[in-house]
Formats: sequence, C-alpha cells, structure tokens
Amino acid sequence: MLTIFGRANQRGKSFCDKLSRRSFLTIGGMAMGGIAMPQVLRAEAEAGRAHSHKAIINVYLPGGPSHLDMWDLKPDAPTEIRGEFRPIATNVPGIEICELFPRMAQMMDKFIPVRSLSDSDGLHDGYQCMTGRRKGSRQPPGGWPSGGAWVSKMQGAVNQAVPPNVALMYTTGNRTWGEPGDGGFLGVAHSPFNLLGRKARSTAENMVLQGITLERLQDRTNLMRAFDLFRREADGRGVMESMDVYTQQAMGILTTSKLAEALDLSKEDPRIVARYGKSNEEFQRDGAPPMVENFCIARRLVEAGARFVSMNYSRWDWHGSDGMNFPKSREEFPLLDQGLSALVSDLHERGLNHDVSVVVWGEFGRTPKINTSNSRDHWPQANAAMLAGGGMRTGQVIGSTNRNGEHPAERPVKFQEVFATLYKCAGIDAQNIRIFDQSGVPQYLVDPGMQPIHEVV
Repeated sequence: MLTIFGRANQRGKSFCDKLSRRSFLTIGGMAMGGIAMPQVLRAEAEAGRAHSHKAIINVYLPGGPSHLDMWDLKPDAPTEIRGEFRPIATNVPGIEICELFPRMAQMMDKFIPVRSLSDSDGLHDGYQCMTGRRKGSRQPPGGWPSGGAWVSKMQGAVNQAVPPNVALMYTTGNRTWGEPGDGGFLGVAHSPFNLLGRKARSTAENMVLQGITLERLQDRTNLMRAFDLFRREADGRGVMESMDVYTQQAMGILTTSKLAEALDLSKEDPRIVARYGKSNEEFQRDGAPPMVENFCIARRLVEAGARFVSMNYSRWDWHGSDGMNFPKSREEFPLLDQGLSALVSDLHERGLNHDVSVVVWGEFGRTPKINTSNSRDHWPQANAAMLAGGGMRTGQVIGSTNRNGEHPAERPVKFQEVFATLYKCAGIDAQNIRIFDQSGVPQYLVDPGMQPIHEVV
C-alpha cells in the first residue's frame, strides 16, 4: 500500500504505533514492483469534479446497532423492551425515530427507514453488508464479489485517477469489521481499493513515500516533469503495456491529483466540513473510530469519480457486562445524526441526490428484551437499515416489526433486495445480467427472485 505522511498531530493524539490518524493516508491495495515513486503528485488539467455518474455509498456500522433504539422504537412495549429513549416526530407525518436523531427527523422526507430486514445471518462481521449474501452460503470458485466489485465490473472507471470501487475501511481489532469484501470470481482488478488502515506500516506490503507530506501535494511541477519523463521512457520500452493491473491502477492514480485532492478536506469549504461535526480520532476498542469527516470524504470521492464507496464507522457492540448500551447510544447517535444528515443534505444541494445512493446498516439487530447488564444482545431475527438518495421515493417507511420488535410483521426485506435496489439506482440490471465464474457457471448479481424494493424505485 501507499502511505502519505502529514504533519504530526499537535494535540498529541496518536494510535498505538505513535502515529496520529491525521498523520497518514493509506492508499492501498497495490504492489508497484520496481517503479520509482516521484516526489509529489502533479496538477490535473481538468477543472471541477465528475457529477454525472451513478454511485453508491455503503456505510457499515460494525457490531450491530440496535434497531429498537434507532429507527424502530416501541414506546408502547413493556419497560424491559422499550428502553430509555423516546420517539420523536419527523417532518413526514406518521414516521417517528429516536429523539437523539433530531437532524434526520427534520429531513425524513429525504430518507427511507427499512424496519424489516429479515435474513441477517447472525455472524459478527460485515460480509453480508458488503456482498448481500450469507457468509455460509454456497460459494462459487473464487468467492462472491462485493457489491463494489460488481459495480466496477459492470460500469468500469469514470477516470484513471480514481478506482471505481474504493473503501474507507479502517483495519479493526476485530478483523472482520474492517473487511470491505473483495473481487471474488470477478478478479482482483475489481477488488476495493482501500484508502485507510490502522498503522502506517501494518503490513509488509505498505509502500511509504519517504519525505512526501500532504503539505507538499500542492507542489506539482516536479511531479509533472518526473512522470512525463517516466511515461516517455516506459512507453518507448513497451513497459506500460506489460504492467499488471495493480501497477496500471497505481500509475493512473499517481499521475493526477484527483484522488489526493478528494481525500484532502482542506480543499473543502470549511463551512461544509463544519456541518459534519468534529471527529473522534480514537479507535473504539476493536472497532473503527467514529470519523464523521469520512462521510464528507465519501461524497468527495464520488465527485472525483468513485462509483462505490464502502466505509466502516465506529463500533456498535455494547452488550457486555459494562452495561454501556444506552450511555454509548447517547454518545454515538448524535454524531451519526450529524454526519449522515450532512451527507444527504450535501447530495441534495449539489444535485447528486438522483445519482448517489446511500445505505446505512449493521450485521444484525438487537434483542428486544434488555439483559441484566441494561444492554441488548445479538438479534439476527430483526434488523434495520436507512436508505437515501439514488432517485428513490424517499419519505416513507418500508416494513415493520411486531409489537416488541422481535421479527418482521409486514414486508420482510432481505439484504439482496437492498442490493438489487442499489444496483437498479446505479443503472444496473441485476436480475438479467450474468457473468460466468471461474468454473464456467453463469452467476447473477443477486439470486433469482431477488427484486429491487418496488415501493422505492
């Protein structure tokens, strides 16, 4: 991977390797062989960002957030079920959500709560949120591609500077909470290009641009000269044609400034960045840090050319003996409320709400009955998600659970139906397109019978 160092964190916050989160950007997933890295990224001639392509932002909440405390409160249930929070009205009559999401409540006409996810497999990882499929399901040779890999295969890159399938997935202590999926039988060319890590030198594959700081990314002249010379020499020797897919991808990225600028929030209007709130840079135990700024970076990546952006946000597994379910909810819900509402507002203000779909979800829901530690345990029988954008018919609720939130009562929805919906919004016919796997068997993006959620598309 490629790591670009920035200034030391003056507030003194750092990871266990003594490096601040702000001290590096890990541009990952590539091995560049013997290619010499230049000193800085050269200027891009194009003005502005791409706005016309379809895209998906997949927000994964590692650990399984409580459907009953966020989007599907049960105020009339017994005390041991309804919990400590009250529902509040939204700007859509009849839709209520948790009181700790006041910003989203005031713009619920731009969201779709899905309250009846019915097929969570119960595993404590993000596989189903990344692929739509159960981890224990039959696997074709090479494995199932992630959602981003399918989009990359079907639609290709918008430009050479930004891979179509990118991830803002922190490496987590619980490894499975930091995995964005892979290319499966579609191949490594469509695997997520992960832009984050946990340590600057966490793997032997990391490649560090020694002496190249984020502050020097504005110095374009040397990079332009160095890479123009490299390209002329490489083309003359026929080297460019023989590069593997990683190297070609890396060359496309490093010879423009588009990706680096998308990741650089100093390029964003400070008033827009402030909308998203202040990030907490600390990793949440074995989960990810609650970096609300990454919601803004996800939007910037889409504008720069990404078609699919996956991100893991914070840690949502709070049911241990410390009884932190409700105290942690009071910390985490307002941050998510601010970050997610800012993202969706941004999409609408920029005219991207018809092109960019957003999904927010975790691997399962939480037990209706509160345990003896005043927390909720794992509950795959019922789960919830939040959808926005993509030209969907927002301002409505899909599905419901029974009185105590134990299982779907109306309109059960499966993970693959959500993916089918996202694919349709992205302009992909998931039911009729097929790709042959490594054994020559035709495979579809979703299983036969899995249709988009017809109420919203």
